[in-house]
Amino acid sequence: MANSGIIWIDWLFNLAVRGLYACAELLGITYEEINVWIFCIGWPLTIIGAATWICVLRYRVKFLQRSLV
Repeated sequence: MANSGIIWIDWLFNLAVRGLYACAELLGITYEEINVWIFCIGWPLTIIGAATWICVLRYRVKFLQRSLV
């Protein structure tokens, strides 16, 4: 599969691909479909959710700091 010439990178990439194939088989979908679900849908939603949560926590911290002063 991987052929970067860097052994540990090739090993890690191959491990990840094998894991994705196993998950895809378990879910009854293809490797390409699981890639789309993870990297085009799941990853952006996770980033948006994390950014939203960070904003909420920052607002709470500012609110608490103002109420303590």
